[in-house]
Amino acid sequence: MFAIFTIVIPVFALIAAGFCCRRMNVFGATAAAELNRFVVYLALPALLFETIATTKWATLNQPGFIAAFGIGVAVVFGATLLLRMRGGRHLADCAIDSLNAAYANVAFIGFPLCFMALGREGLTAAMVATIITVCILFAIAITMIEFSLQHEQSSRQSNRQLLPVLRKVGGSLSRNPLLLAPLLGALWTTGGAPLPDALASMLKLLGAAASPCALVSLGAFLAAGQGKRAEARSSASVLVLLKLVLQPAITWFLAFHVFSMPPAWANAALLLSALPTGTGPYMLAELYRREAAVTSSAILGSTVISLMTLALCLGWIAR
Repeated sequence: MFAIFTIVIPVFALIAAGFCCRRMNVFGATAAAELNRFVVYLALPALLFETIATTKWATLNQPGFIAAFGIGVAVVFGATLLLRMRGGRHLADCAIDSLNAAYANVAFIGFPLCFMALGREGLTAAMVATIITVCILFAIAITMIEFSLQHEQSSRQSNRQLLPVLRKVGGSLSRNPLLLAPLLGALWTTGGAPLPDALASMLKLLGAAASPCALVSLGAFLAAGQGKRAEARSSASVLVLLKLVLQPAITWFLAFHVFSMPPAWANAALLLSALPTGTGPYMLAELYRREAAVTSSAILGSTVISLMTLALCLGWIAR
């Protein structure tokens, strides 16, 4: 439990730093949005490109792990999407809420936790989980958000034909750095050439800033007191339950009773699925100007409660 606490406490420290800087007017009123734009347009694309461009495809040859972790993510994302859509929410908000319930904080908590519990095999599993969440899941959510917003705009202009909407969605997606970066990284790694040292160093510097800056931005947003906090907490509690209970339960069943994989990979699948919500959903909520109060509550709530749920998972692994 203490080991988990030492891993999670930097998350709270960075959120608190952003909160205090905004409350003390060190940051201006637009600090959260501007810092988030730095993450979306520079830091995170650098991280995505560098991750994909330096990953050997042989590393991903763990079909059992990919299936167990990926299906857990997909089921929770899909179930949350249906649940939110039945409530009449805008599709863009439904996509962000679904991301809240399925998007694991692999970068900030998953890597150190897996290394602590499982050694280098755990780090490789965390890398595969990063690609599934930060690249594939992110791409699906962004596509849904873009489609809903472009369709809404076309409807206001009395143009309900599908082809113009798809054309607009395609144009927006082709300019989105969060989708372009992993695609360019895949093209680079297919060519087989190593990254030049100078480029690799620049990408590592930028990429390392993604999670810390997103957490500081989240703290600044919380300090602004935006959103209906009581309603947000109530809505976020359902997302936290889906993230910390349903997703690891599905992944545990698949990893240990359905698919075949080495024990270390099965344990990693369970640990990674039980991680709290990462900052990705908050980045999209801010980028697309959607209500971020539910997202911020989900990130904070899941991070706090995960101290207990991750301790239970580690205890089960060590039995």
